[in-house]
Amino acid sequence: MTEETHGRKTPMKRRLLLAASAALTLLGTATLFAPAHADTPSVSSARTKPALPEPTGGHRTGMTTLHLVDENRADPWVPKEKRELMVSLWYPAKKPSGTPAPYMTAEESKAYLGATGIPLPPDVLSTVATHSTVDAEPVRPRGGLPLVLLSPGYGMPRATLTGLAEELASRGYAVAAIGHNYEAHGITFPDGHTTSCLVCDAPDDQNVGDVRAADVSFVLDALTGKRPAWKGGTAIDTNRTAMVGHSAGGFSTIPAALRDTRVKAAVNMDGNFRYRNGLPVHRPFLMLGKPSHVPGGPDSTWDKTWTQLTGWKRWLSVDGTEHLSFSDLAALSKQFGVPLQKLDGDRADTLTRAYIAAFVDAHLRGRDVPLLNGPSPKFPEAKFHQP
Repeated sequence: MTEETHGRKTPMKRRLLLAASAALTLLGTATLFAPAHADTPSVSSARTKPALPEPTGGHRTGMTTLHLVDENRADPWVPKEKRELMVSLWYPAKKPSGTPAPYMTAEESKAYLGATGIPLPPDVLSTVATHSTVDAEPVRPRGGLPLVLLSPGYGMPRATLTGLAEELASRGYAVAAIGHNYEAHGITFPDGHTTSCLVCDAPDDQNVGDVRAADVSFVLDALTGKRPAWKGGTAIDTNRTAMVGHSAGGFSTIPAALRDTRVKAAVNMDGNFRYRNGLPVHRPFLMLGKPSHVPGGPDSTWDKTWTQLTGWKRWLSVDGTEHLSFSDLAALSKQFGVPLQKLDGDRADTLTRAYIAAFVDAHLRGRDVPLLNGPSPKFPEAKFHQP
């Protein structure tokens, strides 16, 4: 039996932990096989109260949830409906509100775990502890809040980027994770209904980049318009906005940047690049991926895109990681007793947070960040590439 990876076949030597995660990989990438071993602990040893790693910044963090309806756009996947999005927003808070922020709803957990075949209790992800409180009073710093937009992987709930969001919010950023409707296994709306991923059966659909680019512009309008959808929206500085995406969300960063000049910088975490045009992208850009995402590797879209990035750019691969290692699942899978990758899950999480924070600090705050200049003894797993 073989595993198909970007058109090349390699022996399948490892047990599949995330059975249906092809729906989570980006637009044409292969089924993901986690590098577990025969002595991997069973899920019965998982912690009863899983928790995200704590953020390291100096601020407490607040979180609010927004239901946004674009009255001017039909949903591309269900045209009889208007385009609806759920957005989770994290931000630096003056003090906790007293109400812990949920990770995801029980229905979202059931939908996601059910669709992917991850061998865990159906509602367990709804029990994950976060480090934010609901609707805490936001900090309003002089000069405003820089904004980071997060876009999750194909089929993945926006909650899977919560750890990164809390980290950035604790460092003084507003962070908005977009739930792209019908593109995730589980998005729960205020009336209680939960939608499924209608497009996960066609992962090569390049329209997803255009759809997400339009979603990004709509969210920016909603957050920073004359009547912001969030009470702290007037504090957002639209001149300091970046987009960070994982998998399909990473691929969508370039269509979003080409569509909307408010996206000043972008990061693709382990996604292919499948946007239609070959226009140069003169924005700061970070490509961060697993070991196979290297120059001359099986995914030729990274090599092609590298030549089209005409501004500040970096290309990094991280030893010991897999496709989902750049999401919360890196750290959570360790707690559940089903480690996702060779690299320790907490270590993978720490590294991802460090490089993303360094990138936005450099390009939204103008800080000198040595971590981005080249290999660092602090993170020897991160390899810099200059094709």
